[in-house]
Amino acid sequence: MTNMTETHHGRLIGASLGPGDPGLITRRAWAVLSTPARWIDPVRQPQEDSYALEILRRAGVTIPQDAEPLPFPMTRNPQLLAKDWAHAASRSVELLSEGHDLVFPVEGDASTYATFGHLARAVRELVPEIEVEVVPGVSSFAAAAARVGEPLANEDDTLAVLPASYGVDVIDRPLDELDTLVLLKVKPMLDEALARAGATHADVAAVASIDLKADEPGLEELAAAQGWHILFEPATRLASVTVPNPSQTVRRYTGTASVAEAAALLASGVPGSPGTGRLLLEKHRVRGPDGHHATVSVARMRT
Repeated sequence: MTNMTETHHGRLIGASLGPGDPGLITRRAWAVLSTPARWIDPVRQPQEDSYALEILRRAGVTIPQDAEPLPFPMTRNPQLLAKDWAHAASRSVELLSEGHDLVFPVEGDASTYATFGHLARAVRELVPEIEVEVVPGVSSFAAAAARVGEPLANEDDTLAVLPASYGVDVIDRPLDELDTLVLLKVKPMLDEALARAGATHADVAAVASIDLKADEPGLEELAAAQGWHILFEPATRLASVTVPNPSQTVRRYTGTASVAEAAALLASGVPGSPGTGRLLLEKHRVRGPDGHHATVSVARMRT
């Protein structure tokens, strides 16, 4: 007769931290973070911390010494992705099998374009009975709308949320049917463009775009979080700038043959007169995981 011992697993908890302001962390998230649960931290590289931990440090939270980083490299290689997810899920199940809860701090909201959803599915594929709790958080676009004092939607208004990487062609289609369009996932394309220009976030003084995007909370939130100036130029002013890669398609949609390159060159004179800088990175199309594109340019400021 065999004596079988059933393994008791802890809960996997996605603790949403909101858009970066420690004051917007919810009471439920504070309660979860104050328990003796183990923490796992999603990172791009094994030796770095996530933005989630930066938020918690600014909030005065002491990061547990046994908090374990789990690498989630930014790659589109399906074989590498499958390997990374398998490792993350397997390690999470190992920690949960110790009987303690496992907390996964998440910037923004854990249910909105977050790594946590992928991890939770992968863990449940291995052990279906593991309990998953999602602690909701304040979304970046809700916080940005509150900051600028404008509602996202009123009464019967229509509202849509899309990744910026979908590109102009896709984003343009529903515009006539929407009162408000929120664009998310702006930062990854910026990271890639800066890397190609040999620059980092610390080198950035300002971000700029066309004034058609002036009411997009995602851009406001990104600039506020990084401490950057943000500038929006009218199509007529952008159209006056000579650029190496004008586009008649962009002109048809926006009224100017260039947005990214022209806005970068104009902003290179921040904070005063029009810029006379030079492009470090010409119009660079960034392909998102969904297969769609966004465009970024980088210019060196006038000195």
